[in-house]
Amino acid sequence: MAQLKNKIKISTTLTLLSGLHIGENRDRADIGGIDNPVIRRKDKDQQPYIPGSSLKGKMRSLLEQIGGIAEIGGGKGTKFSDKSRTCQNINIAFGFADDDLPSRLIFRDSYMTQKSVEELKASEYTDMPFTESKSENTINRVTGKADNPRTQERIPAGTQFTIEVVVNDFNDEKTDAVKSLLIKGIEALNNDYLGGSGTRGYGHVKIDLPNDETTSWKEEVISF
Repeated sequence: MAQLKNKIKISTTLTLLSGLHIGENRDRADIGGIDNPVIRRKDKDQQPYIPGSSLKGKMRSLLEQIGGIAEIGGGKGTKFSDKSRTCQNINIAFGFADDDLPSRLIFRDSYMTQKSVEELKASEYTDMPFTESKSENTINRVTGKADNPRTQERIPAGTQFTIEVVVNDFNDEKTDAVKSLLIKGIEALNNDYLGGSGTRGYGHVKIDLPNDETTSWKEEVISF
């Protein structure tokens, strides 16, 4: 069994280039309220945040699409040795229970930077604390009339979040490949979208990468 040597804490910044909607499950809708609210913290003035599961799941999905992998993990019941090298590498990095592989990447929930908190608190363009509302509709192709009015809640463009990912560094010389795969996943996400309604303009993000001309990317090795 491989031995855990270090943990590598990677910190960087995510900037919203368009409004972001990551929804929260609700059992009821308030009369006159938002149809689709964003997920918020239960403390810190109900600030919206980005769940680590949203980042991890989206990056993994994009990497598997790029690798031509039809099912998560390459499919249940398929032997690890029968999977493509790309699929094996993704499973090693992101984990896959059917292959008895724990995740080597730990994605923390991402919270707004203090600067963004202060700017949104003072903004005259937000409709709710820290967020904006966006009205949408569908048009009946026959009558030309609006059929399905709805209001989406979004975190405004320009908002920044602190991203933290921890890489478990084992003594099996696979850490560099895991970090490279993480960077590839971020590059793919920067050219796709995060959250809901991405094909309608939502969720365009920019996560700083280590080789960007101006970057917030930092790495800290935590040894045992």
